[in-house]
Amino acid sequence: MNLINTVDSKFFHSEIPAKPMGKYAHFITLRVTESYPLFQTDGELNKARVRAGIERKETISRLAMFKRKQSTPERLTGRELLRNYQIGDWEKCDYNVDFSKTTPDCILYGFAIGDSGSEKSKVVVDTAFSITPFDDSHFNFTLNAPFESGTMSRNGEVTSRINSQDHILPQVFFPSIVTLKDPTESGFLYVFNNILRTRHYGAQTTRTGRVRNELVGVVFGDGEITSNLRWTQKIYDLMSNAGQIQPPDPLNEDEVVAAAREAIAELMSKECIPHTDFIGDSLIPLLNEVKSIISDENRLKTMLIQANAESSTYAGKHISKKSDKGKKDKKGAAATE
Repeated sequence: MNLINTVDSKFFHSEIPAKPMGKYAHFITLRVTESYPLFQTDGELNKARVRAGIERKETISRLAMFKRKQSTPERLTGRELLRNYQIGDWEKCDYNVDFSKTTPDCILYGFAIGDSGSEKSKVVVDTAFSITPFDDSHFNFTLNAPFESGTMSRNGEVTSRINSQDHILPQVFFPSIVTLKDPTESGFLYVFNNILRTRHYGAQTTRTGRVRNELVGVVFGDGEITSNLRWTQKIYDLMSNAGQIQPPDPLNEDEVVAAAREAIAELMSKECIPHTDFIGDSLIPLLNEVKSIISDENRLKTMLIQANAESSTYAGKHISKKSDKGKKDKKGAAATE
């Protein structure tokens, strides 16, 4: 079934292949904070000491958004939709507890269930880094837990429930490239939809963590492309040379988007693989078509049903065989002992 018309069908498989076949779809994305999210490990914001730019050689600290902080909220968005429309084995799936092993989430994003089988993710996400330095991208807030009266004291005693926490500031930009290996049309739209729909990332997502994904482009090729860090460094060079980074003021989004497009176009011109780019004006028809599909309930359900059918077919051909082989190997080892 043909779902999308703005992209040549040669970039997609008719079914999910069992082995890597050299087709890649790259979603070129700017993740923009719109509140005070927390990307942290062990109580501290994640950061890395790296070179500022490709041309600018000074070293700076940057906030880091680890790959799990990106992929987990997006796959949960897809799982929520599957449950909402009751498509596939939605009742069985329980993230990090039990997997159906047949849904688009399981097949595209992967799973691992001990001896019961595993599937390598076809969605590749790497750590993203803030364009601006760590010192200009976070703020320390004092947090408290008041009583029912709304005050910090009760019966003459003042509570000690007070703490402080570093939060990432609004309008901090994390350039991130999400790669889907060997896409089908429905798989491409499934991942695309998850990126566009997901709104919260990081810890305490019920109260903070608002992040918007601004799509800069889509690149099809026969291999992987530049890294998040190199793209970020190129954006930093362009904006620094133009005098557009003026701490402590936040970056201007229009200027960031323009620099991001210019940076990825320049980096892609130096790649050693064949590629077709949808960046800038060429992205608009594709983005409009995708939005028209995912905002129409009937077309969205059709896409989800097709993605689930492809995933179930793949699971029937390959997942069950791998699981059975693992069980046989384990029995064989036990017999040998």
